[in-house]
Amino acid sequence: MSIMLNINNIEVVYNEVILVLKGMSLEVPEGKIVTLLGANGAGKTTTLKAVSGLLKAEEGEVTDGTIEFMGEVINKKDAEDIVRDGIFQVMEGRRIFKDLTVTENLIVGGHIRKDRGNFKRDMEMVFNYFPRLKERHKQVAGYMSGGEQQMLAIGRALMSKPKLMMMDEPSLGLAPLLVKEIFEIIQRINKDEGTTILLVEQNANLALTIADYGYIMEGGKVVMDDDTESLRNNPDVKEFYLGLSEVGKKKSYKDVKHYKRRKRWL
Repeated sequence: MSIMLNINNIEVVYNEVILVLKGMSLEVPEGKIVTLLGANGAGKTTTLKAVSGLLKAEEGEVTDGTIEFMGEVINKKDAEDIVRDGIFQVMEGRRIFKDLTVTENLIVGGHIRKDRGNFKRDMEMVFNYFPRLKERHKQVAGYMSGGEQQMLAIGRALMSKPKLMMMDEPSLGLAPLLVKEIFEIIQRINKDEGTTILLVEQNANLALTIADYGYIMEGGKVVMDDDTESLRNNPDVKEFYLGLSEVGKKKSYKDVKHYKRRKRWL
């Protein structure tokens, strides 16, 4: 199985002072869904921005280690070139263009593509996944519901024809039924389009249900990783992330003194 994305022992520093990622390593096999879990502040979003090249906009940089995409080191590239390489990040909070219509947002998603002749076909592909977007294709995006805006954010990403789609908290602020619908569509995109997905998600139970492999972050590095079935059955994960404590009490990883770290990057 070929590794599409390889994050190898990276460190990320903001404002030349604040060390956020402290030897972060992660692999994403081609064609798979990999989920990255962790508490707020663990470094999940920073990891995605390190890959997508968006750290520069926040005075951050990768100061050590490498990020390889399809065998090429990309951590010195600009964000625009990384999108051209085939990586698209669906940002937390949707970040659509609220003053543009649904169709205009989708067109913007594919603005770097050279095969503009296939726009209409790919827009129909997006509408096939999200029929509500077709119904509202002339509507100004800012007046849509949160769930519809999330659909638009994913559809806009699809218009770039990504090889790797990174998704940051797609369930954030959505009703449970909409969350279920969004995650079913994520699975369809992975299977039907062959799009590899790196998923950051607070809903650990749902993320572990659709992903093939999972990583758990704490304090800027990975503290546990395994296939998702093993993670779902791991007593620590069940207690601290799935709320299935034997004594009926919810806890967080900060209450635990240590975890076994993977040794391959030490």
